Amino acid sequence: MEAKRYKSMKNLSVTRRTFIEKSTLGGAALMVGGMLPNISAKSYNNIIGSNERIRVAVIGVNSRGRALAMNFANQRNCEVSYVCDVDTRANERCAAAVSKAQTTRPQLESDFRRLLEYKDVDAVVIATPDHWHAPMTIMACDAGKHVYVEKPFSNTPYEGELLIAIEKKYDKSVIQIGNQRRSWPNVLSAIEEIHRGVIGRPYFGKGWYANNRPSIGVGKETAVPDWLDYDLWQGPVPRRPYKDNLIHYNWHWFWHYGKGELPGNGVHVLDLLRWGMQVDYPTRITSSGGRYRYNDDWETPDTQTVNIEFGSDLLMSWEGRSCNGVPFYNNSVGAMFYGEKGSLLIGGGNHYTIFDLKNKIIKEVKSEVKTNTMNRMNPSHQLDALHIQDFFEGIRKGIIVKGNVTDGHKSTLLCQLGNIALLTGDVLHINPEDGRICDNQKAMAYWSRDYEPGWEPKL
Repeated sequence: MEAKRYKSMKNLSVTRRTFIEKSTLGGAALMVGGMLPNISAKSYNNIIGSNERIRVAVIGVNSRGRALAMNFANQRNCEVSYVCDVDTRANERCAAAVSKAQTTRPQLESDFRRLLEYKDVDAVVIATPDHWHAPMTIMACDAGKHVYVEKPFSNTPYEGELLIAIEKKYDKSVIQIGNQRRSWPNVLSAIEEIHRGVIGRPYFGKGWYANNRPSIGVGKETAVPDWLDYDLWQGPVPRRPYKDNLIHYNWHWFWHYGKGELPGNGVHVLDLLRWGMQVDYPTRITSSGGRYRYNDDWETPDTQTVNIEFGSDLLMSWEGRSCNGVPFYNNSVGAMFYGEKGSLLIGGGNHYTIFDLKNKIIKEVKSEVKTNTMNRMNPSHQLDALHIQDFFEGIRKGIIVKGNVTDGHKSTLLCQLGNIALLTGDVLHINPEDGRICDNQKAMAYWSRDYEPGWEPKL
């Protein structure tokens, strides 16, 4: 492969299998020994033939990606064949950890584009910074790989529309978004309860996220560390100087790379609200907030509210508090559905509670698996394994996966529109047929972004 191809994302010729847009909740989640592991992955890998395993390459393995690599390695029907990161230290740490979970040590790569040429890679797991999610997914599909990509699966609405087009055109790859709650058994049951009418018609949904994040300080421009390929880390975004408070996590709070708490964590509960209330695109969005807690380089809001209307009779809201972690309804993360006959709470874990109109608990379903929503690396390892197995079912049987591109786009778009409303200070009026902003050129300027020349994602 010539170096020139490695430096360009132009002329991506992609075909995609027709995607069935409407999917059902389906049956209860499959419970298989390797998914909630009490037996070591090494034991399983000695039982099942290697030719039956799905061979995976994990890209972006410093924190969340390392946790995902371990989770995939713990699945009895999977082998993590490669780990890939622009940080050589992260590569070594991840490979060492994965080697303890499976019989083989994964090979190391520093440039993901080489991985896409390897015939012994069936699927890629993308846990890179957000600005890479959509472009890397497109390149992986172009190479005929299946893709598991962490949320948010797009950085702008334009990228989301691009992935929708690829989903409809491409005829080989399965793409799953890391909206893992779509596969959690008690969350599935909660949504089914709502759809059966246990609280009547839900007309208001409230989602929230609360944390106690520290200040990121004021960074200094400095030389790029020798362990980091900073040019490839930036990839599709226009180049900026390296600062010592950017990598690895703080990029979330810079508009140039991430888009803050709303698409990073708000997308999980807004996805639940949209799913439970059975709505697609909104009609009106407002938002307010800012960086209130610290005076530092953090650009995105640490405190934000978003109100999202669907016609004249349905409202959902999201509240984000990055620097004050006081819980709401005893949950630092959650979604509450308010209906004509009662309310239903889905907390941060795999549990839910139903209330009548007098606030009396009429049903409470608890989880046997603990989650830690404050753990940014691995909040729900065992439950997330269910989502991974659903991804594998999609690859093997061609079923529509939970957390698919269509649902991922619609839920991510709510977050992106919320941020656009905040940045413009405008009330956004939305076309409910396609989610596009109506009659507002200032807001539509945020629909896409500038790309580094030669790195533009295309069909």
